Amino acid sequence: MAIASVLLVHWHRQSAVTLQGAVMVQDPDPRRELPIADVEVSVENKLARGTARSDASGFFRIALPRGVRRGDQAKLHFHHVGYRDFDLDDFVGDKLYIARMVPLTAKPSRTPGLPDIKVDNVRVRFSIKNMTDVNIGSAVKIFDITNKGNVPCKGQHPCSPDGKWKAALGAATLDAGMGNEFRDARASCIAGPCPFTRIEADRFSQGGQTIMVSARNWSDTATFLLEAEVFHPMASELIHESYPVIFGDSLNFTLPASAEGVNIEADIDGQTIIFPLGPALHLSWATCSSRVNADQTRVYRCELKPAYRFQ
Repeated sequence: MAIASVLLVHWHRQSAVTLQGAVMVQDPDPRRELPIADVEVSVENKLARGTARSDASGFFRIALPRGVRRGDQAKLHFHHVGYRDFDLDDFVGDKLYIARMVPLTAKPSRTPGLPDIKVDNVRVRFSIKNMTDVNIGSAVKIFDITNKGNVPCKGQHPCSPDGKWKAALGAATLDAGMGNEFRDARASCIAGPCPFTRIEADRFSQGGQTIMVSARNWSDTATFLLEAEVFHPMASELIHESYPVIFGDSLNFTLPASAEGVNIEADIDGQTIIFPLGPALHLSWATCSSRVNADQTRVYRCELKPAYRFQ
């Protein structure tokens, strides 16, 4: 047991260590600490070196080789062309490493003497495709099963369920047409000696483009009804409107993965204008960026350009 414990401790110390963390913009307002993508992250200690790049959410992960132990000293170096290099002296361990980087260029200030252009009442509009099934009517089919009651079967198929009386079989089929389907289908005997009839094959209750029913009658002629509702699938677009969250000179909003046709509507100096937000994320009054989360939802952030301010 003692030998096994020693081996387990040795394996734990020799197992690979992974460092993970996030890189963001340094700002006194936590709401403005934006994630920074494509930051080159490197870690060095006396035994090993590892590198990685941050993703769109600022996340990075570096797997260190075996031999690096928890508690060893390590230096993390962060490099990005738009930010000052940042060094973090720390220890290897099971913790989250957070780096805050300072931009190389400050945000341009507004031109003195010129009035600000007011941006107000900002809304985000987008559409989501929605598939709906429309009831376009119903279909009906009546069919008779002709037979003579009280005639012994004498083993000649078809017979009544108990084999005593001569019976007859009948069937009916309905087709909803291409692109349509039946729902809520039902079949029943509606006239004649219905107690001496039986539905034989149910190929209608599950619906579909084509449905069929067959029945057995071992008395006099009986009448049956096959009926169903007809549905047609149709695509429609639902327009959604949301209001972004504004912090200082930036606005933030998220969109579901299925969102299409994104527009930003805003009042610019009192005039309502609709701005299509295409893949380039171009706005005349703001600089926008986006990232995609693991669940494919999209996160947008737009910073006002000089001379503009939120009302």
